[in-house]
Amino acid sequence: MIGDQSPGQIEPTAERRVVVTGYGCLTPLGAGAPASWSALISGQTARCPVSVIPVQGCRVTEGAQAQIPPLVGFSRRRLSRLSRAVRLMLPAVHEALAMAQLLDADGFCSQPYLETAISTTACGMEMGEHFLQSVWNNESRGRLALVAHYQAQQQILELQRRFRFCGPSMVVANACAGGANAIGHAADLIRAGMADVVLCGGYDALCELVFSGFDCLQALSPTACRPFDRGRDGLMLGEGAGFLVLEEAEHALRRGARHHAVISGYGHSTDTGHLTQPDQGGVPLEKAMRQALAMANMEAANVGYVNAHGTATPFNDQAEAKAFHRVFGCESTRLSSTKAATGHTLGAAGAIEAVFCILALASGELPPQINLRDPEHLVENALVKLGEVAQLESVMSVNLGFGGSNAALILSKQ
Repeated sequence: MIGDQSPGQIEPTAERRVVVTGYGCLTPLGAGAPASWSALISGQTARCPVSVIPVQGCRVTEGAQAQIPPLVGFSRRRLSRLSRAVRLMLPAVHEALAMAQLLDADGFCSQPYLETAISTTACGMEMGEHFLQSVWNNESRGRLALVAHYQAQQQILELQRRFRFCGPSMVVANACAGGANAIGHAADLIRAGMADVVLCGGYDALCELVFSGFDCLQALSPTACRPFDRGRDGLMLGEGAGFLVLEEAEHALRRGARHHAVISGYGHSTDTGHLTQPDQGGVPLEKAMRQALAMANMEAANVGYVNAHGTATPFNDQAEAKAFHRVFGCESTRLSSTKAATGHTLGAAGAIEAVFCILALASGELPPQINLRDPEHLVENALVKLGEVAQLESVMSVNLGFGGSNAALILSKQ
């Protein structure tokens, strides 16, 4: 936990609604939510040759890398010490805080105390990789800074310093479900009366360790990421950041902040079947989705769209398809995985996909399931086609992670 200053006493009430007053993202599709959404809806993919890390010798050398905009307000020395992970995170946080009207005229957080719940899997791992490289090259200069800056708490400190706020931070390292878990945890803090406003989300940057690890597992597609296609042959790694500002509804109303969605349901479960493979029957995922529906006091038919985890690996998509078929029947509820476009952004995935769900709620546009050739029969009729629109009141975002983590978020207009 980072930060030791505490706010005034917050009294829990029977009904503390959690609303989203701000959101932002930086993805391989674009810098900012509008640019990312425009590219996503038009059916684009960010797949390209990876150039930000060495990939020589890998079986697969393509992925989805982000273009990071210039950062202002940093000295040259301080800028040189920022990891790629931090450079991805800061623009997304700025977008979210600005939308929530939590930035002052100087671009700093207007709330000096702000709790955070943040997910990551690799932290600033490229700093750790540079440290090892310096050891191999017998270069001693700058080693201590590299060691200090790769850890997750350092990225959070950089975030707090940039926007000048303090407060405790929960770091969620729950593999690829972590982004959704961070949002769910933040919502729980508000519902329990432990906070009025929480900044939550996730970030991850491409790094050699993770990329080569997935490549060694032969989990990367050498062709294209094709979620829910019977001929799928692996995932595409990506990078990015997504952040939400969650707020108690009455608190937001009192300060005149607009809310863009309601966190109406959250469910999570753990299956203990395998380290890297989900339960093949999809039962634990089904449990998480039904928990979220129960919290929202909602029937499955009221969910108009589901953003699936959809990694395009053989075991994951099969398990998800079974769970979706049982819960939704795959008739009226529409389904797609946006990882075919953005790549799998690991600890950032759940947060970025939650942003996409909010944008779907607002616009009625649905992210298409790109790269399909031979769709899985159980979900074939539910998969979104290019150009689809719908009247949406509630949507769901689903994420799974190594170690058997399953998470489901329901976001609603009201």
